[in-house]
Amino acid sequence: MILFVMGRPSAFPMGLPASAAAVLCACLCLGAAPARSSESDDLAPRDAGALTLGQIGVTAARPSLLSSRRLAASVDMVGAEVLQARSVAQSWQLFSAVPGVMLTEFGQGTTSGKPSFRGFNGEGNINAVKLLIDGIPSNSNDGNMPYLDMVSPLEIERIEVVRGTNDPRWGLHAIAGHAQVITRQGGNDGAARVSVGQFGAAEVQVAKALQSDTGWQQNYFVGLRRSTGYRDHADSDKRSFTGKWFYEPQGQPWRAGVVVRSHEANADEPGYLTRTQRSADRRQSPPWNARDEDRRRLSQVSLHAEGEGASGLTWAARAWRNEIDDRRYVTFSSSVSQQERLVQETHRGVLGHVTWRLHPALQLEAGAQREWQDNASLRFLTASQVRLSQTRDQDFSLDGTGAYVQAVIKPHPAWTVLPGWRVDRFSGRLVDGLNGRAYAANDYGNIRQPKLSVVYAASPSHSVYANWGRTFQIGVGAASYLVPPRTTQLAPSINEGWELGWKFRVGNWLEGRLASWTQIASDEVYRRLNDPSNDSANLGRTRRDGQDVQLNARLQPRLSAWASLTLQRARIVDPDPAAPMTRGKEVDHVPHALAAMGLRWQPQDAWEGTLAARAQSSYHLDQTNRHGRYGQFVVADLMVRHRWSPGVTLDLQVRNLLDRRHEYVWWDGSQSLHAPAEGRAVTVAAQVAF
Repeated sequence: MILFVMGRPSAFPMGLPASAAAVLCACLCLGAAPARSSESDDLAPRDAGALTLGQIGVTAARPSLLSSRRLAASVDMVGAEVLQARSVAQSWQLFSAVPGVMLTEFGQGTTSGKPSFRGFNGEGNINAVKLLIDGIPSNSNDGNMPYLDMVSPLEIERIEVVRGTNDPRWGLHAIAGHAQVITRQGGNDGAARVSVGQFGAAEVQVAKALQSDTGWQQNYFVGLRRSTGYRDHADSDKRSFTGKWFYEPQGQPWRAGVVVRSHEANADEPGYLTRTQRSADRRQSPPWNARDEDRRRLSQVSLHAEGEGASGLTWAARAWRNEIDDRRYVTFSSSVSQQERLVQETHRGVLGHVTWRLHPALQLEAGAQREWQDNASLRFLTASQVRLSQTRDQDFSLDGTGAYVQAVIKPHPAWTVLPGWRVDRFSGRLVDGLNGRAYAANDYGNIRQPKLSVVYAASPSHSVYANWGRTFQIGVGAASYLVPPRTTQLAPSINEGWELGWKFRVGNWLEGRLASWTQIASDEVYRRLNDPSNDSANLGRTRRDGQDVQLNARLQPRLSAWASLTLQRARIVDPDPAAPMTRGKEVDHVPHALAAMGLRWQPQDAWEGTLAARAQSSYHLDQTNRHGRYGQFVVADLMVRHRWSPGVTLDLQVRNLLDRRHEYVWWDGSQSLHAPAEGRAVTVAAQVAF
């Protein structure tokens, strides 16, 4: 069995908790038996609800029973051939290729944007998507995704997005599902990409893989990018490094390795414009933002081990340490002071899972996770980066323990039933440096999350799936602790969701998925983003409903197309008693419709063209729904690629081909503030394989 040490960590090489060693050593012992199980032996239906855009390479990792392909849910995978050739300013922009995903584009230095889905917005007040990088949990304490900056297009093998409440593998922040970035692993090749474009953009990416007959695998990545930005006062530069070292002895059913990632970014912030300023000059930066900037450093170190044992047993274990060091100067409007915001976080954790084939019609997977967070959040009022007063000084820990079990039962060749259960528990302590007082974490108790999924495969070309499950939300920042006037223990907000879907294939030319879903939350809370106390407020009982349509078609051997449409609505059903006027109103920044479509044409072996478009309807700016609707757009992108030689590819990319104006908008309590999105941008690139 896997041994988990539940106490707080002590010193360990590279800063990882001592219990990581116990987990890895115990798991390595399981690899003694030589038997190997085949992926085809698993009972969970492969691709029950999963759709793929682009080719997906074979990963070196052994498949989990609950790999995303086998979930009875809406799962989307985007492969390397779609991602690695994309020229983007930020990695979150790659999620524009994933159907049903909304992108929130702040356009403020390193705080530039992020993805969200299932009727949740990307504002940061309710972060509902669990982020994983090569299986490592990679959200910040508040659920945001700064660690997404560490990965670049050329090193990504695929992106997986799982929507819904029925996946038991992940707890904290997985309110609406999770997104995982899988990077290159193994091989004996290399690639380099150099690109230049409008707005002073220049980027170099280099990826190299080395693999020997002795079982050693090495993967390296280096990325550099500079840009002057679409708007004034928007200069940025960033540097990223990844190193992977794995050992898989020949003839042995296990492997182990270490992954190291590092990222640094410096960026000016152009600020937000009033409506008048935006109408006069959308590329300007107001004078009060002249000294706004951000300096961010990220790192991630992780240990990985996995293998196979006797009687169809497979196992995996990971340990990690994530660090954020962020210093941001920001001024939201002319009527408020500049703020200095300091964030320092260190997150450590261990996790593991084991899968057993107990019977020809029964498989079981169980896993557990332990995480320790040490966080510091400080804020100052400043003038031109000179401190005037301190408004926040919080040092807080948040420790979490989670465990799950899921069975795969096949009572009939056409039917698969997947019952599951997850439990999470949290503890911690907050110290307020402004008053010297300490506060205990809210006792949420054991957060129980039952799950159930059913798949009926009428034929290899058609399957119907249904799922139901519960996920949860707890407070973030100071909202996790009993800070007066909050003195009574609060229950977690429970999200209960269900989905009915149909995945189909017509011959070899068309595949698609139709899905209808609902998600209801009890006492949903949202962060007060500009609150010095780092607290939250009660939004109330909410309901989110939607329908998804997705189609992938191969119209001719050299012509393919895809299209997706998401219709969604997020409403406040039973509001906080202090805000009765929000009853029946829509949750802010949730558009009713998200759409995407594209064509890919290869007239000759050496030439390829892709035309893609995405669209979004408008949204309300706050829960009162009184300040108009903004945010609608239709944007088209064009890419033309030419294979100059077997190892050299040239490409031309035009983002926002028609130069359509669109923007992100928010309400500061008295006025709307606007962040214009980038206009037409042309990028040329050369990619070399070696």
